[in-house]
Amino acid sequence: MSFRLRVLALVMLVAVTAIGATAWLTLRQASQQITESDRADQRVVQLVHDQLLSYGQRHGTWEGVPSTVIDLGQQTGERIHLASETGVVVSDTDQLDGRTARPLGSDVTLVDPRPTITLPTNGDPSGSVLKSITVYRLGVRFAACLTRSGYDVTMTSGALGVPGFAAAAGTDKTAEADCQERAREPGRDLAVDQQRIEACHAGVEFEPLSTCLARVFTDQISDVAAVPLRVTIGVVGEQQSPLQAGPMLAAAAGVAVLAIAGTALLSRRVLRPIARLTEAAGRLGKGDLSSRVAVVGSDEVAELGRSFNRMADSLQRGEERQRRLVADVAHELRTPLANLRGYLEALKDGVIAPDVDLFASLHEEAVLQQRIVNDLQDLALAEAGTLNYHRTVIDLAELMETSRAAHHAVAESAGVRLVVAAVSPVLVHADPDRLRQVLGNLVTNALRATPAGGSVTLAAAPVGPSVVVRVADTGTGIAARSLPYVFDRFWRADSARGRRTGGSGLGLAIARQIVTDHGGTITVASELGVGTTFTITLPPLAAPPFTPAAASQPRHSVPAESPRSA
Repeated sequence: MSFRLRVLALVMLVAVTAIGATAWLTLRQASQQITESDRADQRVVQLVHDQLLSYGQRHGTWEGVPSTVIDLGQQTGERIHLASETGVVVSDTDQLDGRTARPLGSDVTLVDPRPTITLPTNGDPSGSVLKSITVYRLGVRFAACLTRSGYDVTMTSGALGVPGFAAAAGTDKTAEADCQERAREPGRDLAVDQQRIEACHAGVEFEPLSTCLARVFTDQISDVAAVPLRVTIGVVGEQQSPLQAGPMLAAAAGVAVLAIAGTALLSRRVLRPIARLTEAAGRLGKGDLSSRVAVVGSDEVAELGRSFNRMADSLQRGEERQRRLVADVAHELRTPLANLRGYLEALKDGVIAPDVDLFASLHEEAVLQQRIVNDLQDLALAEAGTLNYHRTVIDLAELMETSRAAHHAVAESAGVRLVVAAVSPVLVHADPDRLRQVLGNLVTNALRATPAGGSVTLAAAPVGPSVVVRVADTGTGIAARSLPYVFDRFWRADSARGRRTGGSGLGLAIARQIVTDHGGTITVASELGVGTTFTITLPPLAAPPFTPAAASQPRHSVPAESPRSA
């Protein structure tokens, strides 16, 4: 997975996780608070219902209930509205508080203070029902009278669940007796109650007797008992129990902490390679060219790490080449310069006499040092990509013939046959001077390595899509263990040869760089006692010419007829 996709996946994971967790916690918290709010509302409704029911049952009237309603309003903080089933308002906290009536809420409960008679399961309860009607009517009228007189009432449990009523302690005896007198109903016709009960016996086939008798009881006491009330609690548009912000904020903070922790953990895994790369770059900037980064994967960060390692390798190789070049130059120039200095000091001190042979030797030594310096400069420019090339279409057969003519005299004096085997034309796009310099180095080395009677052959021909040039000799050959070092600077197959007979040791290194700059390759194959063959492979004429990095730099060339030796 690419680094961009990994970062995108990380951001999406954190965002989705944070949003999902926040939504879940908020929903859970809100649901919990709403549930608790509903429970609280139910408790309020139940409290109001129970207290009003107790008041209505105990007092037998709703007179005096406003004080209880005020207390309930203060306890619950809600508007409490009492009205009969016909719509007559009995009490309202807004009216009691002297404020404009607000829209009624939706919480409604029915308060019915009339008792429910409990009938026995066996026997005929008709007589008990008739008696209970009379007892309850007498008791509830007595309780209502005491309430109107400003006295409290106590309620006790009676037979069949019908309550009994008595004056509370401290009630004035005269008022109590007066209420007892008023509670009597001397003119009431009990025959009506009896007829209703008998009607239940007559209609048993339509409903159970107990159900009918209970209904008769309720009907016959309704005119004296406190009427049922519809109690409305709350106000429309006002939140009964507002959601608490604290738990939601705590949940959001928890999600934020988890998101930050998750982001830090995941980003550490994603950005750790970049941190390593930064550390390695810092060490490299301080001069530690051995600094590298461990590369894992194939994304953009991994490719960046590989590029960094390649850059570090290139810098290290360049540093090593520079040190090696300085060491090589110091090594190659130390002995000749020491010889020159020794001879010059001897001449100065008069130890030796100046003559023509001595000056010729000193001049030859100076020319050798100049050749080494020139070769080093060529190699440095070639390796840096600043060696200038002037390309044109050339015929390799003609170029090899020119090289043969330039080395003919040396070959003839050494007794070596120098031949060209090429069918003209063999065309390439190249710099003729640089290629003649390469051939000159190869031919010079071949002539040195070939004894009298041997031969050196220059051949060129198209091979497949490329052009191949070979310089083969029948000389002493090179040992297999030495072949990997042939193109190293200052290397010689015969370490016993000196600079005066063995060249500068830079020719093959320069030849390889020139061939490489032309987009080609150079290889060597050799066998001791049989000979050596150098093979140059160049791109065909139809291929686009290879251009070094800085071909526009000022040209530094060496005449082709001045051979570069290895």
